[in-house]
Amino acid sequence: MAHKPSITAETCGLSGALQVLEAGVSGVLKVSFTPPRYSLLEKGFSDAQKGAYIFSVQHNISLPGHGVRLVPLRRSHAADLFPYIDVEMWAGMASERPTSRRALERLFAARIADRSVIAFAVIDEETDTVAGTTSLYDYVPEQSRIELGMTFFGRNYWGRNVNASSKLALLSFAFEDLSVQRVTLRCDVRNTRSAAAIVKLGATLEGVLRSYRHGHDGARVDSCVYSLLAHEWPASRSGLVQRLTPADLHPEVTELIELSEQLTRDDAKNAPLPV
Repeated sequence: MAHKPSITAETCGLSGALQVLEAGVSGVLKVSFTPPRYSLLEKGFSDAQKGAYIFSVQHNISLPGHGVRLVPLRRSHAADLFPYIDVEMWAGMASERPTSRRALERLFAARIADRSVIAFAVIDEETDTVAGTTSLYDYVPEQSRIELGMTFFGRNYWGRNVNASSKLALLSFAFEDLSVQRVTLRCDVRNTRSAAAIVKLGATLEGVLRSYRHGHDGARVDSCVYSLLAHEWPASRSGLVQRLTPADLHPEVTELIELSEQLTRDDAKNAPLPV
């Protein structure tokens, strides 16, 4: 009979985002509650100052995930990602399909230079290979909103947890570090695969932007608009964590998620944390 990993929990100072790390060779699934990576609110930054701070370090931000690692996007990642691109997989993208590695480098360079974009390459930690890319963009700190998108993965990663793991890392960063109230997600109305993935996050379809942009064939394209709000994030986060957790560990992880949320509430009320 397979050994069922045990779970340990750690509290590291102030409560914050829940991280569930994969079981190691010891058979122990380690769960830790970590403080936010940036203490912007404690620094007393205004929304505008917070935005300027994030933009100043945007290419130095790395985010952990369940089996993935999000690192700052670089032009050099084009060499790994260009072989994934074909007409079918690029059909739902807003930007024109790159037809050469150099064209993809130029696309990445434009994203890196855009101060409203925080662009990442997604690394599969099991193989240490570049699985895809994703971004946060159109960040408006004074309105506490941001958009998530510019995402694609190689076909060999479709149907795996790479996309869900990346979304968990990005949404955690948006809601828990940037303290946004709204994350917007868009997709081509014909892109049913992306639409289904967005709905599984717990996002709400707000409507369709008719004739929103030019398609690659020159025709006008409709875009679906989805959103996830701050008060909806805990349920969305719990759902993502459950999806990324082995089934036999669900009860224990659910209990730890509830503990994490209680610690967060207590911390907001300046209640003493458990020893």
